[in-house]
Amino acid sequence: MSAPAISRAGWRNRSHAGWWAFAVHRVSGVALALFLPLHFWVLSQALTGAAALDAVLAWTEQPLVKLSEVGIVLLLALHLTGGLRLLVVEFGGWGAWWQPAAIAVAAGVATLFALVFALNLA
Repeated sequence: MSAPAISRAGWRNRSHAGWWAFAVHRVSGVALALFLPLHFWVLSQALTGAAALDAVLAWTEQPLVKLSEVGIVLLLALHLTGGLRLLVVEFGGWGAWWQPAAIAVAAGVATLFALVFALNLA
């Protein structure tokens, strides 16, 4: 038996907001998982001594590192707001009419968090 054909207007359409929410949530989760070992390594430098930690903290003052910090905060906020949206879907029921608005609100809140973080870096 073959898989049923999905129409162009089907729910798996890549122009659908739900597909993009899924993709962003999945990519942000993988990126955060890849970031964790680096974060733990930086934290471990505090255990090796003040000089090692000071060297790592001085390295973090580079503009590219600051930009990547804003990116990590954006990914974290996207993952968090996307996860909250999924919880509402799971426990509140699927409402196709409100999904695009919920996705837009989640993206907007995540972007706001990243911008506030970026403004506090200066």
